[in-house]
Amino acid sequence: MSAATTPLVAHRIASRQEWLKERVALLAREKELTRRSDELARQRQELPWVRIDKDYRFETDEGNASLVDLFRGRSQLLVYHFMFGPDYTAGCPNCSAIADGFNGFAVHLANHDVMLWAVSRAPLEKLRAYKRRMGWSFPWASSFGGDFNFDFNASFTKEQQQSGSGEYNFEPVEKFLGQAAELRREAGKEGPLAGLAASVGTDWPTYTREAPGMSALALEDGVVYHTYSAYARGLDGLWGMYQWLDRAPKGRNETGLPAPLWRRRDEYEPLPENAGSCCHAAGAHT
Repeated sequence: MSAATTPLVAHRIASRQEWLKERVALLAREKELTRRSDELARQRQELPWVRIDKDYRFETDEGNASLVDLFRGRSQLLVYHFMFGPDYTAGCPNCSAIADGFNGFAVHLANHDVMLWAVSRAPLEKLRAYKRRMGWSFPWASSFGGDFNFDFNASFTKEQQQSGSGEYNFEPVEKFLGQAAELRREAGKEGPLAGLAASVGTDWPTYTREAPGMSALALEDGVVYHTYSAYARGLDGLWGMYQWLDRAPKGRNETGLPAPLWRRRDEYEPLPENAGSCCHAAGAHT
């Protein structure tokens, strides 16, 4: 368990003055982290670009598309490698949780010269049906039958899975698959990870042939370049709910909760009618 997910075992009670003294000290560390984050963002932008010459093809709501087409007239493209393999019957619940935020900010990105797309290996009709279920409108392309997700190290063949060849998060894929297998053993055959695979209609080996990731690309003079990719916990900063939970009294509070931790938003138990705020009671969300 990472530091970010360590449960709050106990809390201290202090006076307002004592709390303020510690809060101001913490503020100094938060400001330091913000400056370090700004510096990391600058270093990301200074990474060299890698020319992409392969002719990737995608199926989209507008028809067959090239990688250049996904830019839709912008010079920058962000791709979320959404875990939805050809054998899945539904999208990964974790990927679905992060994608719930895409609708809200995709339009803002588009007006900053950046297109956001999700790309998955499932056929387009599966993606369309799931998109309707979730009520999403962001662009989602199918790379079914192509190499895109494999080349960007977010999907693995059965042979790679069995041999441990390939790469994930800039390390040998056998490390990622080994960690996944160990988690599976710790959870037990009927544990929460089995339920996670079952939730997309597959078994655990099939489920883990897909992995989450994001990639950034640039278009200049008709040429596409790969500029950045992130995987695993490198995606934490893109999860809007994590940013809120990390500021909640109990943090991510991931122990003792029903498994899986994240569900599709139409699968949670309904909240009691009086569980919302006054604005909820007033019908602000209707």
